[in-house]
Amino acid sequence: MKFIKSLFTYFFIALLFITCSISRVNAQQLTVRPDNAKGDTTLRRDSTKLDTVTKKSISGTGLESEVTYSAEDSIISDRVNNIVKMYGRARVKYQDMELDADYIQYDQKNNTLFAKGLINPKTQRYTGRPLFKQGAEQPITTDSLFYNYKSKKGKSYGVYTEAEGGYLQAQQFKKNEWGEGNFAHGVYSTCNLPYPHNHFGINITRGIVTEKQIITGPSYLEIEGVPLPLGIPFGFFPKPNKRSGGLLFPTFGEDIRGFFMRDLGYYIGLNDYWDLATRGTLYSKGSYEISSAARYRKNYKYDGSVNLRFASTKTGVEGTEAFKHPNKDFNITWSHSQNPLANPGTTFSASVNAGTGSYFRNTGAAGSYNPEQLARNTLTSSISYGKVFADGLFNFTSSLRHNQDIERGTVSLQLPDFNLGMTTLNPFDSKNRAGEQKWYQRISLGYTMQGSNSINTTESELFKRETLSKFQNGIRHDIPISMSLNVAKFFQFNTSVNYSEKWYLQTIRQRLANVPNGFEKVTDTVQGFSRVYDYNINSGFSTKVYGKVNFKKGNLMALRHVMTPSVSANYQPDFGSNRFGYFRDLQNDTASTREGRDRNRYSIYSGSLYGAPSVGKVAGIGFSLDNNIEAKVRSTADSTKSSVIVPILQSLSFSGSYNFAAEHFKLSTIGFSGRTAFFKQKIALNFYGTLDPYQIDEKGDRIDKFTISNGSLARLTSFGMSTDFSLNSTAFKNRNENLNQIDAGKQNLTPQQQQELNAISRDPNAFVDFNIPWNITAAYSFNYSKSGRTSNVSNTLNFSGDFNVTPKWKVQYTSGYDFDRNDLSMTTFSIYRDLHCWDLSFRWSPIGTYKFYTVDLRVKASILQDLKLSKRRDFYNNF
Repeated sequence: MKFIKSLFTYFFIALLFITCSISRVNAQQLTVRPDNAKGDTTLRRDSTKLDTVTKKSISGTGLESEVTYSAEDSIISDRVNNIVKMYGRARVKYQDMELDADYIQYDQKNNTLFAKGLINPKTQRYTGRPLFKQGAEQPITTDSLFYNYKSKKGKSYGVYTEAEGGYLQAQQFKKNEWGEGNFAHGVYSTCNLPYPHNHFGINITRGIVTEKQIITGPSYLEIEGVPLPLGIPFGFFPKPNKRSGGLLFPTFGEDIRGFFMRDLGYYIGLNDYWDLATRGTLYSKGSYEISSAARYRKNYKYDGSVNLRFASTKTGVEGTEAFKHPNKDFNITWSHSQNPLANPGTTFSASVNAGTGSYFRNTGAAGSYNPEQLARNTLTSSISYGKVFADGLFNFTSSLRHNQDIERGTVSLQLPDFNLGMTTLNPFDSKNRAGEQKWYQRISLGYTMQGSNSINTTESELFKRETLSKFQNGIRHDIPISMSLNVAKFFQFNTSVNYSEKWYLQTIRQRLANVPNGFEKVTDTVQGFSRVYDYNINSGFSTKVYGKVNFKKGNLMALRHVMTPSVSANYQPDFGSNRFGYFRDLQNDTASTREGRDRNRYSIYSGSLYGAPSVGKVAGIGFSLDNNIEAKVRSTADSTKSSVIVPILQSLSFSGSYNFAAEHFKLSTIGFSGRTAFFKQKIALNFYGTLDPYQIDEKGDRIDKFTISNGSLARLTSFGMSTDFSLNSTAFKNRNENLNQIDAGKQNLTPQQQQELNAISRDPNAFVDFNIPWNITAAYSFNYSKSGRTSNVSNTLNFSGDFNVTPKWKVQYTSGYDFDRNDLSMTTFSIYRDLHCWDLSFRWSPIGTYKFYTVDLRVKASILQDLKLSKRRDFYNNF
């Protein structure tokens, strides 16, 4: 009885959608050329080349605008009988009406228009069916149609139209002079095939469509072509042709919060641009949830949605303190996107997801039980605005950002961030210059200003009044001046001067307070404007050195080694000296004060947004060396190629610096990184690390003595390795091409930018190619670090994949192994079956805290998403 009751309910819900579907059939009124249009007896045919013939006619007796008709194959005009025949993608247009078909016949004498498709002589299939469209209505496809534009009567055969995810097909449709439509033997279903299969459909024997109402005769439910004893003798439905509201039906079930009635609500169409759906969920144990979702859209301008959700969740046993004080949670989401063409030069977007960190956990991900949301660790939001002005010279961007760590309960806000950037200029270059640039014309100038107002706090402290005083703010200005030249053909010379200035509205002062047990360091915040600046000068050379070794025997033909060395000189004054006033002294205790030693230096800008200038003079050199090794081997797979290039070492780089002005530890640590691939680009290997050239003492403290004095070049203080395996060589090849492009531009980047790009290249998930139809991958990462005499090791393994077993079957999986816990990470399997107009999906997570499985059979049409059968079992739900 439960199954029959559900089908009966679905039948009446689906029948309501006929209102939208049948109303589209109203659009079959055709307007044709007037009777007095001039005919032309012409015959145009070309068996070797299509020719589009277009005719126009202007009415003097009835029609209000020009009628245009055309055909790609031929147009035959018969002046005697006043008939025009159009063949091959024929088209007739009048005002907002369009009619397309492979054959259209216009009879001016009898005031009729006839359209149909043609049988393809090669495939013997009926193609080029009439397609009728008027205004913003959905297009209607028919097997053939006949229309009398004088009596305004028409008849169509094999009518087919789509209405918001549902499809209506009728054997015959007739329209009279009063605008009323009559159809016979109609089928409303979820399938778009000429004869629906695998569908949940309603057969309607007779029906009448008017401007404000729909009347149907006997109708019955049919599944898989089998009629069911569920039907109605007649139906009457109002058709107001405007947006309206209505009740949203709830679902019923049970979980650990008791029996529930979920998502009971009401829908309101506010106007042509806004709608609102308010829902509520009640549980028998006292919990409840409320949500309000609004959508808005303005064509060709913008669209978005806002969702406000609140939940009161009772846990524990009735009568306990936990039950008496329910958890109060809320969540706010907002998404907004703007059409780039709506306002050129200006952008605005929003992606907001904020609220209490426990909302998804306490509500079962708002009743969806989505494991990805249940395991969510962070919430992020961003509202951004951008403007390009002064003929593209300046670009201004501003954003409000929010980052929330659910596990730690911390919140980070930027209210707001902004950035003003200027396009790089060549101030000494001439607009009318002819020929190559002179050296001074290559000097470039840039400018960037960025500002921020941010705070880091906890969820519990966020809405308290005293939290407002903890906001940090500042503005930073950067002016880079650079020049690049080719020297002696083989060397690239780069020099730059970088000036940076920061503005702050607060600084700090540190002092020693006398307490009973001695002295305690106290930090005071001083309000007021303060300015700090720094600058540095850099110059360097880089080149490429090529080496090649040829082999005459064997499959190995040659080895090529490409080295990219670079050397730079840099200078920066000591901004920690007293003459700048950025740093101050703090005496440790009274004894230190008397002896005048053990004085601590601190920056009055410590903890500020953009930090303080660095302490210590820099006058040194920087160096780096990148290597690439390739092999040329004889091809054995392809007889058309004599050789192929096999990468052996795609990148191996070393970098460091030496500061002549430093008192101690003049040589920096040596960083290295590299990558390569094996087995025809199927397995990638990335490695990186740090070498320390100085020794450590028995306590593990670093001392100013080189390790080479003990017979070793350097100490390995950190090492990392990551590898990923791909069965799809095309996906891996595309990723390596992206990495090669990054390596090619590294020599012109700053050390910080190079470090960021190295981090990207080590991430196996940093590149995604959506053009790859399938891929199976596994990724492993290993990290080793040693601080003094203490070492730490961590490693992880993750694997995932998706592939099509057949064009209709898709399998996905994801899992991993946590070596610290010696256990598998969250594992999920998914199987998807495409049933054309239906979807069948199965998801299963067999291990972990949130074990679950779900089976869903649903209609693809978005408007009919409630038409589904679901079976689930998870952490919250037993059904």
